[in-house]
Amino acid sequence: MDKDKQLKYDKAYLRIAREWSKLSHCKRKQVGALIVKDRMIISDGYNGTPSGFENFCEDEEGYTKWYVLHAEANAILKVAGSTQSCRGATLYITLSPCKECSKLIHQAGITRLVYYIDYKDNSGLEFLRKAGVELIQINELEE
Repeated sequence: MDKDKQLKYDKAYLRIAREWSKLSHCKRKQVGALIVKDRMIISDGYNGTPSGFENFCEDEEGYTKWYVLHAEANAILKVAGSTQSCRGATLYITLSPCKECSKLIHQAGITRLVYYIDYKDNSGLEFLRKAGVELIQINELEE
């Protein structure tokens, strides 16, 4: 696929991830993720509590509860419970991954990461760069 067409698809998938982030019940930060393979969406996710837990992500003091799952972890876990594989897929995410999720991304076989906003700590991106994952930041998503 040529670069212009790829950029058009990347922006479209990132806009869908941004839309997906709005499903999150978290107040501090809403994050959305999509996993795409062979131009097909194979998974989606947003940050939130595990299945069966209350939907409140923050405690009384406004801190994120330790067991809240990140959007990319949710998307990867959905694939793990299906017949699909992340090998060679692209992850689209509205916020660059933390270092913990970066390990999951690499181990799942995702080879490309397209993200919108930088997370406060870039060590996750540094790890993925060392692991050979292609990293692309797109911070303009015209409609």
